[in-house]
Amino acid sequence: MKGRRLTKRLRVEKETQSSEWVLSKPKGVACEIRDFAWVETNIPCQAACPAGTDIPGYLDAIRHGNYEEAYRINLRDNVFPAVLGRVCTRPCEPACRHGWEGLGEPVAICFSKRSADTYMENQAPVLLDPLFPETGKRVAVVGGGAAGLTVARELVLWGHKVTVLDEHEEAGGLMVQGIPEFRLPREVVRREVEQIRSQGVDLRNGVTVGTDVSLADLLQDHDAVVLSPGTHCPNLLDLPGSGSAGIQHGLGFLLDFNHHRVKRLSGHVVVIGGGFTAVDCARAAQRLGADRVTLYYRRSEQEMYITPGELEEMQAEGIHVETLVAPVAFREEAGVLTGVCFTRVQLGDPDADGRCRPDAIPDSEFEVAADLVLLGTGQDQDVSWVDAMLRDDVVDASGRVNPGRQRPDLVGRLYVAGDFATGAVSLIDAIGHARTCAREIDEALMGEDRLRDIVVIEDAETTGRTRAMDTLPREPMPQLPEANRGVADEVELGLGENASRREAERCYLCHYKFEIDNELCIYCDRCLKVKPVDGCIAKVSELTVDENQRITGYVGSTSSRDYNMLFIDQNECIRCGACVDVCPVECISLQKVEKRTVRPSDVRWL
Repeated sequence: MKGRRLTKRLRVEKETQSSEWVLSKPKGVACEIRDFAWVETNIPCQAACPAGTDIPGYLDAIRHGNYEEAYRINLRDNVFPAVLGRVCTRPCEPACRHGWEGLGEPVAICFSKRSADTYMENQAPVLLDPLFPETGKRVAVVGGGAAGLTVARELVLWGHKVTVLDEHEEAGGLMVQGIPEFRLPREVVRREVEQIRSQGVDLRNGVTVGTDVSLADLLQDHDAVVLSPGTHCPNLLDLPGSGSAGIQHGLGFLLDFNHHRVKRLSGHVVVIGGGFTAVDCARAAQRLGADRVTLYYRRSEQEMYITPGELEEMQAEGIHVETLVAPVAFREEAGVLTGVCFTRVQLGDPDADGRCRPDAIPDSEFEVAADLVLLGTGQDQDVSWVDAMLRDDVVDASGRVNPGRQRPDLVGRLYVAGDFATGAVSLIDAIGHARTCAREIDEALMGEDRLRDIVVIEDAETTGRTRAMDTLPREPMPQLPEANRGVADEVELGLGENASRREAERCYLCHYKFEIDNELCIYCDRCLKVKPVDGCIAKVSELTVDENQRITGYVGSTSSRDYNMLFIDQNECIRCGACVDVCPVECISLQKVEKRTVRPSDVRWL
């Protein structure tokens, strides 16, 4: 242990580090550009999560059976762990290192989030400790969906009094109005909404802003007002016959379905679109007894904006999918829908959004009979409820609320969050946007940013990973047999406890950093002889560094003449610790590196 103590002593005594080291400090709290860049580069799943969830942290907790800790990590970062453990779009998983070429499938990050909730011993509401004392500031939030509830939860933790006004009888927004129960059981949503209420949010349902109370009144009675009513204005297709009876937008259909107002369907149901609404409509229609359900989409399967695996589930349920087709007209008789005319398309040049434009193929039109058409063609913000005077002042040409447009007095007092600000996005995107919005509101109310983003560097003894964990296959999600799937029966059943821990073991634990102190290294090359991956430890001639002292790469040595140092490539490292175990002078350090958002008063104690 003498060498390890020496290594730690030498590194702690350095207040700053040269560009040879990947971080600006050897230990403790670091706040330089290269520190944040290291986290973003080396923990790609966390960087890809709009809410910045500490994914390696909660996977490590699950691996050790600490489900309460895993749930709290998620609750702190993304507010709805059990909900997102079922319906998150999983932007983290394509970024996961385990899914990189040659490394297998990504870790089932989303399924693991659900496991943290499932296997907690105590299922009572989980409350977080307030960060600041009461401020006396009052904030009104319009809309009780994911974004509005996230803003409210954050601001209450920071000491503000928050009231959420929602026109529906039940809070949750699209979590209860749009997503079907077979994907998201209602008791899951209700439990996590209740946690937010128990945290101190005053949640008032059945209150319609614009009718029961005006936006002007809210602005007069509160220090800030947040608009987060979502996107509920359906985008309809302007095609011949679009006014025929038998054509319905998917949002309205799903609202009726989720409130059990649609009892039975028959005939051929045609669904148009390739996103969540379209797929949910198709699966709901199938459960309601339609003779045939077909989904038509104008782009390819790869461009469908849905949860991974959902296309396969839809097809397993007997729903036919036809891509690269676009509707051109609706056929009707006496005002009643009889069919849809489509044209085949091919993908052309990218449009302004970077997506390939579907171009019609000449003379490729075909017609299908239809008894009901459901449109999963998107939705936009509805600003009709905004007070007329305010609407004229703050709604821009695109129909979006822009408080600074004509009313500079509203800057710092009127905010927009979630889908109402960005257009329709996923739940995790809305939550991430809402958290950023909440921090802006707090700064405006208090005159300063009361939180600090820091990187915490802590010594560690071991990761507990082995090379064998790299070859563990991804755990499949158990599912309800197709024959047993009813209107409210959850299809995905959740991973078993042992499967959950095995899946968490697959994580590379990218928040751990191995690094070689070349001033102590005696170049015995023992680490090179035991390295499990060809490129995890490299003989280096020199490191390439940018103007912010970030290591951007290295130049490999070609002979003993230019062999100047050893370098651990974090992209290749599997965090097994074999190099540490074999080093005779213990010049290889192991540390855990985490990005945190804390109060300045907390920094002194880290």
